[in-house]
Amino acid sequence: MCTRITSADMADIHQVLGDHHRYWGERDLRSLHLLALVKEFGSTCLVARAQDGIRGYVIGFVTPAGTGYVHLIATRDDARGTGLGRRLYAAFVEVALRHGARQLKAITSPGNVGSIAFHRSLGFDVKIVEDYNGPGQARAVFHRLLPFDASRP
Repeated sequence: MCTRITSADMADIHQVLGDHHRYWGERDLRSLHLLALVKEFGSTCLVARAQDGIRGYVIGFVTPAGTGYVHLIATRDDARGTGLGRRLYAAFVEVALRHGARQLKAITSPGNVGSIAFHRSLGFDVKIVEDYNGPGQARAVFHRLLPFDASRP
């Protein structure tokens, strides 16, 4: 199935939120889908479109210090294992580089073994940082310098 990656808009995020379970299963992460990020950083938020809807997406932005930060990345349940997550990361990197990014960063909970394995497979360093999100809230922090090739670590 032909999937093309384009900039996201508010209608896309509303569609993603409507199908939230297809991307996140039982985990309710709707509160992390900050609509303001899409409004303010729409050019760095991406969706993978196919005839049957949005198969994956990235909500990300570039900081003034040149960090391409991936706030959320997800693929729909029927698109997992197809390489779409790597394609979304590669597309985000292209956009982030145009906005001056020199490195990439993302975070997740330390128990999210799928995300940790995925980011490691892309060549990210990972560190568990205690109290990253407040007292008692450790996070796995991913970091990778650019340039970036999503097909190789």
